[in-house]
Formats: sequence, structure tokens, C-alpha cells
Amino acid sequence: MDHVLAENEAEDTEQYSDMDEQVSEEEDVVEYQSDIDTPDESEKVTGAEAAPVVKSEIENICWSSVPPDVHGRTAAEKIRKTPGITRFAVTRVSDIKTCFDLFMPLSLKKVIIAMTNLEGKKVYSDMWHDIDEEQLDAYIGVLLLLGVYRSSNEATESLWDASTGRNIFRATMSLKTFQMITRVLRFHNKVTKARSDKLAPIRDVWERWVKRLSLMFNPGPEVTVDERFVPFRGRCPFRQYMPSKPGKYGIKIWAVCDAKTSFAWNLQIYTGKPAGGIPKNQGKRVVLDMTAGLQGHNITCASFFTSYDLGQELLKRKLTMVGAIRKHKPELPTEILQVKDRAPLSSKFAFTDTTTIVSYCPNKSQNVILMSTFHKDAAVSPGSDKKPMIILDYNKNKGGVDNLDKLTATYTCQRMTRRWPMVVFYNILDVSAYNAFVLWTHIHLGWNSTKKHRRRLFLEQLGNSLVKEHIQRRERVPRDPAAAALVRQLQSSPSTPSAPSARRRTSGPASSSASPSSKSTSTAPLRPPDSKRKRCQVCPSNKDRKTNTLCFHCKKYLCKEHTESVSFCPTCI
Repeated sequence: MDHVLAENEAEDTEQYSDMDEQVSEEEDVVEYQSDIDTPDESEKVTGAEAAPVVKSEIENICWSSVPPDVHGRTAAEKIRKTPGITRFAVTRVSDIKTCFDLFMPLSLKKVIIAMTNLEGKKVYSDMWHDIDEEQLDAYIGVLLLLGVYRSSNEATESLWDASTGRNIFRATMSLKTFQMITRVLRFHNKVTKARSDKLAPIRDVWERWVKRLSLMFNPGPEVTVDERFVPFRGRCPFRQYMPSKPGKYGIKIWAVCDAKTSFAWNLQIYTGKPAGGIPKNQGKRVVLDMTAGLQGHNITCASFFTSYDLGQELLKRKLTMVGAIRKHKPELPTEILQVKDRAPLSSKFAFTDTTTIVSYCPNKSQNVILMSTFHKDAAVSPGSDKKPMIILDYNKNKGGVDNLDKLTATYTCQRMTRRWPMVVFYNILDVSAYNAFVLWTHIHLGWNSTKKHRRRLFLEQLGNSLVKEHIQRRERVPRDPAAAALVRQLQSSPSTPSAPSARRRTSGPASSSASPSSKSTSTAPLRPPDSKRKRCQVCPSNKDRKTNTLCFHCKKYLCKEHTESVSFCPTCI
């Protein structure tokens, strides 16, 4: 299996080098100036309290009550790449399935297929038939359809039941096949993994997938950095406990999203404390690592990340920052922290040459502190709440990652499992499906624009397109009449047979399929519309073997023995 991974890694290296050349073409490097207006004079502070000139606990920071010479809000530097879908992605999207395949390419699937087949042979030995790309697509399609039907918490047996389940599941594969694939689905080789690497069971697949996210979409002027939390209560070397989250136990993922579309641009799994303990500036390190490659954007981040040093480092990269800040930070002056004798809805501002902080009192005994390298004045909104413009901009853009969590959780394909790599894989599918939806709606602006459930329609079409090829080549018709009718309908629909040079094995855990040395095709064997059974025309007549499978070319009837070795009769090979 190591040579398979080596070949895939070589393919990816060549593929990514080609991607970089195409993505960096002139069309994607057009400078973009965000439309940010300077606030009117009526928006500027008229009665806000002025903080005196003071020093913070860090002696080299001196805060002033006077704003710097630059008046109004200053936009970030010019964005190097035009926001939106890249030309690399546009030229490779022809339908919904190809849009999803941008995030789950063949090179990534080869790793999963190779490792799954290796584990399947260990667990099931002779009972296991190697899966291929079509069967893996069908398995992914079933998972996505489970999310569409809100069945993530439903028992698997009931989903395949004739009375409580869906026909599409039984038509795609049997319950036994689905359970077998789920049991042995693997993403790494146990023999060659490093014991010190906590993420080793899925690192290869995860890193290949994350590399592709930034190649498909350029974020707009506003970018959100925050944490995601995937609930999981099983055994995991880096499982986190967060009592403020609904699930409390789970896997923490750092995320960078476009604030407007919630497109996941970069992700990083938090694997727990390093050997030397938690670093003091972990929030700073996360933001700087996750935003590498961005220029000219404004970064909105939560209080865990925000610090004065982070703002200065981002300015060196031509990035600005807006974020809530924790009150124990040493860079804050004591006058900003005081709430005694403060009037409700009042604001205190303090400035340096590059940074602005504001303390806003929503009520008499509470204040909220934010820091910004994007705003350069003491502007407040003309509304009755008199909120500073820093807070309004922060509230507008802080929900990019939270919105991604909400949308993926609505139609999640998560299943009950004890293996944490499966939890990460389910999350990969959820995020990939959502990112594909963002790309599709950017290319086809009017696609189902009048409907409020466009994303559900997209996921349903995506799931059906992923399972279609596997259903069309299925040899055994399910016993349930409704599912059998669906299989016959898809198999009788016109399809273009594959060229002889493109023939592939059609095999699976619970299907009668080709052996590794046999020749086959990706198109299913033809069957007569009325499923009429006749004697096999290859076997001797004295065997009297009845079948309803036809040869692709000459339409001869073929029994199971011959369709196991070839998908064409001997005279048509």
C-alpha cells in the first residue's frame, strides 16, 4: 500500500503545482479595493467621554484620547486577488457532482479506497470484495442523503426498512454492504503511522483536503477567524471539554471563513497541549498561521485571539483586525476598564498611532471592550443605542464561522460512531458539500433563486448524482418492489457506455463483482425492461443457467459466472 500512497503523493505534488500556476494567473490577481465609506460628521462622537493619556502595564504602549491624524475609517490595503470563485474552479465545474469533486478529487479518494480495502481484507478476508471509486461515491451519496432527510440520529436498520426507510437507500446498496464499509473505512496505514502523531489516522486525507479549500474561492474584504466544535464523546487523544458548548465534549477546529458567504477557506484541528505545555500566545499563533496567504483583508476574531501584538503583526502583513478583547490583557489602560459612575450607553475611546480601543457600557454595571486596527476615529451610530462603529462592524462580521456551524448542522451526515477519524470525515463531507453549494450558486446566480430551501435541493441532487452510477451497474435487484422498480428505472435509462480503454472493476463488499485481474466497465450490465430470464448463451446448454443480464455489445444473456470475470461476452472483448 505504500507504493499506492507514494504514487498519489506524486500526483498531488504535480497537481498542486499546476493549480498554483493557474490560480495565480492575471485574472485572479486583480487588485480589489473594498467599498468603505468615511462616516458622516453626524456619526462622529459628540458626547463620548475622552480617556486621558495613560500608559498600560506594557510600558511601550501609550494610549491617548486624541485620534491619530487619519480621520474616519481607513480601509485595508488593496486585496491582491479578486473576491469570489477562482477561474481554476469555474473551468472545472460542469454539473453539481463535478462541483463537489473539486473538494473530493480522485487522488484523495484513492487514499481512502486503498486503506479501506486493506482493512476490509484483514477484517472480512475472503468475504470482502474491493471497493472502487463508484462505490465510494455511492457510500458518500448515501451519507449526504441521510443528512438531507434529517436522519443522522435515526437507527441505521430503520433507514433500510421497507416501511420506515427510503427507497433510494435500498436501491443503492444493501444494509449489510453499508455497515461493512462503515466498519472498515480507513484513512491511513496502521503499520507506517507515527505513534507520536495524534492526528495520524486521518492526517494525510485531512491535509490533502484543506489544501484544496483556498484554491477554489477567494474571500471578500471581511474574514472571520473563530473556533468550531464537533461533538464527540468517544475515545480521542485530543478530545476537549467545553462546558459552554451544547455537546460539552468534542473536537476543536480552528477555522477561517469568508464573513459574507461562510465559505470555509482554511481549517486546522487542535490536537491538544504540546509537549512543552500550552504556549502563552496560542491565539496569536493560530491567527497568523490560518491567515497566511491573505493580504488587504480585515480579520474579525473572538476575544481568545485578540491582542495588541496580534494587531501589529497583522499590519505588517497588510491586514487589519477587529475583535473583542479580554479585560485582563496587560495592554489595556485601567481607565478603559472602569465602569463606576459610567452612564449607560456611554463610550470611552483610547488611541495609538495604529490601534483603537473602545469601552462601551450597554448598562450601568457592565462594559464591553473591543480593539481595532481598522478604525481610526471615535465614531458612534446615530441610533438610540449609540453603539460605536467598531461594535457594529464586529457584530456584522463575527458570525462567519458560527453560520457555517449552523448550516452544516442542519443537514449533517454525522452518524453515531466510536471512532474519532470517522467524526472528522463526516465533517469533511459536510463542509465540502456546503463549499460546493457556495461555488455552484456563484456560478449559477439564478439557480432556484425563488426558493428558500435551495441548499436542501442542492444536497438532494448531489446525493442522487453520486449514487446513480452505482445503481446503474448494480447486478442484484433488491427484494423490495419499490426499490427494485427504482433500480430498473435507472438501469433502463439511456447512458453512454465507457470506452474499452476506460473499463474499470465493478466490485463491492456485498455484490457479485469482478476479480482484481478481470476486465470491466463503469457502466452497469444491461437488463431487459421486463427482466425476462433466459438461458446463458455462453454456458453449455446442459447447464441450463437462467439469467436476466445482457452483454453490452451483442445483447447475449450472461450468467453470474461469466459476469464475474468480464462485463462483456467472450466474443465482444
